[in-house]
Amino acid sequence: MKKLLVIAGPTASGKTALGIALARRLNGEIVSADSMQIYRGMDIGTAKANAWEQAQVPHHLLDILNPGENYSVSRYVEDATLVCEDLFRAGKQPVVVGGTGLYIDSLLLGRCFAGAPAEDTALRGRLGADYDREGGEAMLRRLQAVDPARAQKLSPTDRRRIIRALEIHTLTGRSMTEHDEESRKQPPAYDALYVVLCFSERAKLYERIERRVDRMCEEGLFEETQKLLTAGVPDESTCMQAIGYRQAAMALRGELSREEAVAQIKQATRRYAKRQMTWFRRHEEALFLEAEGHTAEELAETVCQRFAAAEGETDD
Repeated sequence: MKKLLVIAGPTASGKTALGIALARRLNGEIVSADSMQIYRGMDIGTAKANAWEQAQVPHHLLDILNPGENYSVSRYVEDATLVCEDLFRAGKQPVVVGGTGLYIDSLLLGRCFAGAPAEDTALRGRLGADYDREGGEAMLRRLQAVDPARAQKLSPTDRRRIIRALEIHTLTGRSMTEHDEESRKQPPAYDALYVVLCFSERAKLYERIERRVDRMCEEGLFEETQKLLTAGVPDESTCMQAIGYRQAAMALRGELSREEAVAQIKQATRRYAKRQMTWFRRHEEALFLEAEGHTAEELAETVCQRFAAAEGETDD
């Protein structure tokens, strides 16, 4: 199997800097694995690599959608696989960098959700209208009738996932559970060195998060959010529910003060970072690197040594 290098970790842990340092050392290019950085015009609130950083090495899967457009894990796997294969053919090393664990794991396993269709906007709209009219309990019962295993995992308030599961069954006549089971039978698509940036002292990570949020606000998070709203991006769209944008929009509507919004962004980001680490800790095979107190170049040296050793093992 082809060898991927993955740099994961919680938000504000230094993934971007490490990914760039590694790509420069390994004749590589960055393949983003961030579910929000795919959107154009959402630069500050997603901590997207800035113009200088993107000029250091090519970045892929940034700015590929307009805000408000739908995206999915299966579409990410398809897009990222195409990028990685193109890079391998060009003699480049793909360096997957991001904090969206489901994207990363699905890419490594080749989880294209065998046969699961792309979103059908019209059908999704009808199902959404049904949900709004009938309520979550009724829609969950509808799902229970065709996909009990999936329904058991969801709550009546989980509007998006209930609608997607019903959409898949309507389009294919098969349940999401069946599609998922088929995808699990597929062999892994890639062998990977899975690197996770971590912090032995959680308070250090939280300090970094708070500094990042303050910097985002100074750089124009509220102004960026206003531009999105002025452009007509719906409040209920996935991108406007993202941490930072949701709270900034509430402040712009007068539902929160700016100070309250900033405090809520910091709190929500800390909670998100905790969930990210819970996800990544499941990878017992990963190389966990203490991020605090080390430069990106120092960390890159450690990763390069391990990556070279892993390649040698593969050759043997």
